[in-house]
Amino acid sequence: MTDSNKKLVVLTGPTAVGKTALSIQLAKIINGEIISADSIAVYKHFDIGSAKITKNEMQGIQHHLIDVMEPKEDFNVARFKMLADEAIASIYERGHIPIITGGTGFYIQAVLNDIDFTNNEENGYRKELEMLCEQKGNLCLFEMLQKIDPESARAIHPNNVKRVIRALEFYNQTGMKISEHNAREKTKKSAYNSAYFVLNCERNVLYERIEKRIDEMIEQGLVDEVRALVDEYGVTAEDVSMQGLGYKEILEYLNGSLTLDEAVYKIKRDTRHFAKRQLTWFKREPEVLWVDKDKLATQKKQLDYILSVLNERHII
Repeated sequence: MTDSNKKLVVLTGPTAVGKTALSIQLAKIINGEIISADSIAVYKHFDIGSAKITKNEMQGIQHHLIDVMEPKEDFNVARFKMLADEAIASIYERGHIPIITGGTGFYIQAVLNDIDFTNNEENGYRKELEMLCEQKGNLCLFEMLQKIDPESARAIHPNNVKRVIRALEFYNQTGMKISEHNAREKTKKSAYNSAYFVLNCERNVLYERIEKRIDEMIEQGLVDEVRALVDEYGVTAEDVSMQGLGYKEILEYLNGSLTLDEAVYKIKRDTRHFAKRQLTWFKREPEVLWVDKDKLATQKKQLDYILSVLNERHII
């Protein structure tokens, strides 16, 4: 049952749509604090490629889950959920309203629906699967998954070894298919008195914003940032932190497998594809309220709409 005292606002949208500026203004109005749902901004020293908000841009609004992980540490949805829950509890203690902003839809869903990740502990079976992968390759594990959980196998790429292992591990631990578990968790209603806003704009405008942002990242020194991460912190292509768009492609450039032009082209192309996948995810979420920048052309109009919903739901 939803607790009317547990108030939560989500303000998300595809990459480069303009979430940051709007979230700051909203936080000022509703006495909010912001929780970043971004899988790369969580890392220290990953600043340019993550478009990480700066102290000046925060305008005094407290932010959580930014710069809390070291470059070599693993970060996943279970860790995010744990840290976000802690942040939300501290925000309530101060009498403020938590605002989750960022573009990782599964992270947002995990908090809103209070998804249980208590079976995620590493065990000997995971090590066994990792060794099997080293000996026989990715396809061996993927074929194992196809046999026990064909639905998950259709949703996971054979080369996404971590997700394949997680699905096999979950089945081993629980006797349940992870696809069934995920479907059940997704039907959960929000544990919060919440409003889930998705900021969006016309697709061509979004793509122009993405390309402009990437050009600016290159000008600001993304190549030097990645080089420093390699030289000073020893990150490699295997690290979770380096899976972020922009970082893995520049690393390919530094390793000599791409020219800089090819790397930039690849970042732009893959970021466009990522934005499209984000929008597909949000469209599937049942509680989403769209904030269409084409119809609500000014920030004031966008805020007025958001505030009207929050008032209606007694969130403010």
